[in-house]
Amino acid sequence: MPLQSQRRFRYAVLSIALSLVVLGLKTWAYFLTGSVALRSDAVESIVNVLGACFALAAVMIAARPPDENHPYGHGKIEFFAATFEGALISLASVYILIEATLALVEGPQLRELDLGLVVSSVAGALNGATGLVLLRVGRATRSKALEADGHHVIADFWTSVGVILGLLLVNFTGWDLLDPLMGVVVALLLMRTGYRILKDASGALLDEEDPALLRDILAAVNTWPIDEICGLHRLRAMRAGAFAHVDVHLIVPEYMDVLEAHKQVHRFSDAMLATTKLHGEWHTHFEPCRRRYCVECPVGDCPIRTAAFVARRKLSVLEATDPKENFPGVGVAVSEK
Repeated sequence: MPLQSQRRFRYAVLSIALSLVVLGLKTWAYFLTGSVALRSDAVESIVNVLGACFALAAVMIAARPPDENHPYGHGKIEFFAATFEGALISLASVYILIEATLALVEGPQLRELDLGLVVSSVAGALNGATGLVLLRVGRATRSKALEADGHHVIADFWTSVGVILGLLLVNFTGWDLLDPLMGVVVALLLMRTGYRILKDASGALLDEEDPALLRDILAAVNTWPIDEICGLHRLRAMRAGAFAHVDVHLIVPEYMDVLEAHKQVHRFSDAMLATTKLHGEWHTHFEPCRRRYCVECPVGDCPIRTAAFVARRKLSVLEATDPKENFPGVGVAVSEK
């Protein structure tokens, strides 16, 4: 298993272990207090455990290399894991909303709030630290499953903060109805989190454009590490979990033979992967310059040059992703997407 995959695996296991500890603490806090809001918080932690288990399975499957049936690898399983977690969060929010509404009608019965608040505060602090670590590792390793898990745990932390503040108000004011009202707030916050995770994951499954990935690639492209590449267009990029697939049309001097052009294109692709530190592959199609790129082509011994080299042009995302060639000097919008 690659080092990056091993790191994702370790943190997925850690997420399960800590989720179980937090679930135990929140369940204890609920039984101590009888609080509807704390029960809602505990229900969300059950979802955390299930989501963490699914994230672990997704990380393990995503680490498998491409095979005959999956030539593009298994990375998209991470988006399914994120979708699963988003769906669980949404279902939990509906359940919590129903329970909180019933408690508003029937009236809550609270007890031992002081000890329950201490236990819940410990669980919330542990959740906050766990969520920050998962987000950092998920972004660093480009694991959508860990990132979704991190977003969920952070959301759980903030709902715990809200629950604790609500119960402190109950303790000071004696107004018990604040407890189920806080349960309603928790449910609405969870609905928002579930929707965001589902939206991001479904977009990735449908190969929605990833603006951040395109910007990272274009920042590397604009360093132009290989002089023999005159320009590019039709840049497309997508993620399959932590694996990136990039397609691009590269422009090479028209006097080059196929063998030399193929060599330069591979040099450029390897340089891009190294610069962006992407785990993935570049698919390239090369086209002749047709003597239209001379002013920004630095090749010194070009036998067909029709104009002197002036400077390299930094491409915008709009130009790079355009399916048509954008020749130097042609009026093309250069604003970023």
